[in-house]
Amino acid sequence: MQARPQTRYSDEELAEFKSIIDNKLAEARKQLQFYLDQLTEQTNSEDGKVRGLDDGTGTMANEEMHRLASRQKQLIQHLENALLRIENKVYGICRVTGELISRERLRIVPHTTLSIHAKQNR
Repeated sequence: MQARPQTRYSDEELAEFKSIIDNKLAEARKQLQFYLDQLTEQTNSEDGKVRGLDDGTGTMANEEMHRLASRQKQLIQHLENALLRIENKVYGICRVTGELISRERLRIVPHTTLSIHAKQNR
């Protein structure tokens, strides 16, 4: 008799992934707060004020900080969505193939919704 392939991760495995995601989420929120603090500091400091048309350095740094903060917000959203998938017990299922994403991949990129195979075929 042939064993059926696993169609979802067990509650114990989901708990492990939840722990990984919770840790990454805490770190991502801390990093986002750092970026937001930097933006506030740049805005409120005398050096952050526009000194002339030839000084684009402050503007570039400000834009870069905005970009980093935006990426961090996006990561946080992806991690929160992964927690919802865990709650609904559909976490770790590739949205293209419908098969389980490898544990190794989920440990490295816990918010992924694609298996390596699906990602490579995009």
